[in-house]
Amino acid sequence: MGYTHLSITERSQLEVLRRLGWSNRAIGKELGRHHSAIAREIQRGSVEGEYRAETAQTAYEERRSTSKPKGRFTTELADELEEKLQQTWSPEQIAENRRTSGKPFVCFKTIYRWLYDGRLNGGEVSVLRHKGKRRKPVETRGRFLVGKTIAQRPKAIRKRESFGHWELDTVVSSRGKSRACAATFIERKTRMYVAVKMPDRTAHSMEVAFGVAAGQFAQGAFKTATVDRGKEFACYAALEFFHGIDVYFADPYSSWQRGSNENANGLLREFIPKGHDFAEVTDEELAYALHLINHRPRKCLDWKSAYESFMEELSHLA
Repeated sequence: MGYTHLSITERSQLEVLRRLGWSNRAIGKELGRHHSAIAREIQRGSVEGEYRAETAQTAYEERRSTSKPKGRFTTELADELEEKLQQTWSPEQIAENRRTSGKPFVCFKTIYRWLYDGRLNGGEVSVLRHKGKRRKPVETRGRFLVGKTIAQRPKAIRKRESFGHWELDTVVSSRGKSRACAATFIERKTRMYVAVKMPDRTAHSMEVAFGVAAGQFAQGAFKTATVDRGKEFACYAALEFFHGIDVYFADPYSSWQRGSNENANGLLREFIPKGHDFAEVTDEELAYALHLINHRPRKCLDWKSAYESFMEELSHLA
């Protein structure tokens, strides 16, 4: 059990028990505290030899207000970092230079944070090579405990030797337009690509979209799914239970582990560019884009189309 500070309720109880003549050990046992902690509290919170809960609580709050760490940021350090930024150094180059030269180390992520918070260079990110454009928005949909990781996935799936193993992702509308998006699926061996429109990027919508996608094909066409750690895949347990598949989670910031899906999403963007609202995309438009993508001859499939390869594998299942 972690240590916690005395609350105002405990201090009030301490004051009452103290007036009743209880010893420090007896009070500590009653409050579930060590007797030495009670002795220190009485010493700090006593006025003219008498312990007062209200006075002790006020003193405690004052101590807490001044006990916050100041951090490493100083005006001198800021000047030095800004000078390097103006010389077109990247935050990572600055951090590594400080480390190798024996100066107090500052992580490059900290430099980025200070810059975005306006503590360096007035928050002007034009000093960065990419002008801050690649900074991802903060995830506000919460977190969840993932299931099986990609390290637990059989090697045969990675080598694309067997059929029925899919990669999943979502393609979203432009931020600020609508919450509409599309759930995308690609079969790793045949590169068959499927997309299903969703009203939002929630776990419930993903569960429904998966049912729609899986319902298009014969049983056995879906054996595993490899997904990223987006909150929409918090439904993985339901997918495993109702569809009899294994869901594997890629490592954080490792989109290359789902390279087929990322590449196919890029192909879809040829028809539905970034900034376009998926709520305005009709089912016919989406179906037409998927038809063109899946009927192209592919070098990796000996110039067969994804559709031809996929139907051939399905015939083996039948």
